[in-house]
Amino acid sequence: MENKVMGPRPLEFILHEGDGHISRDVAKIPAGTGKILPGTVLGELTAAKGSFIPSPAAVVAGKEGAEKATAIICYGVDATDSDAEAVILNVHAEVKTGLLIFDASVNDAAKQAAKLEQLRAVHIKAR
Repeated sequence: MENKVMGPRPLEFILHEGDGHISRDVAKIPAGTGKILPGTVLGELTAAKGSFIPSPAAVVAGKEGAEKATAIICYGVDATDSDAEAVILNVHAEVKTGLLIFDASVNDAAKQAAKLEQLRAVHIKAR
């Protein structure tokens, strides 16, 4: 019998969020981004307000602005072939550090700590 491993579950990274819908918003994930798992740290594209991609460690040409982490995706989406609408956590929340997913370029503790500080600036505290 083959063993299967469950991936990240929607919202499991949240410890606490603001009352009602104050902590969440709807965003666009642009086509070509690919599959994004719940708990992935996102940054907003400067050229396309309201559009988010996984937040890289440094500026990437054509993806300016996304290097600053400002949100976390709540539910997984597939934006491989077309834009996807996504629910994001973007203010007033506490999250579980160990359940956050970072872009592949955020590949060491110092870069992850920088992303957590960026999230802290929008009042998302990682514990």
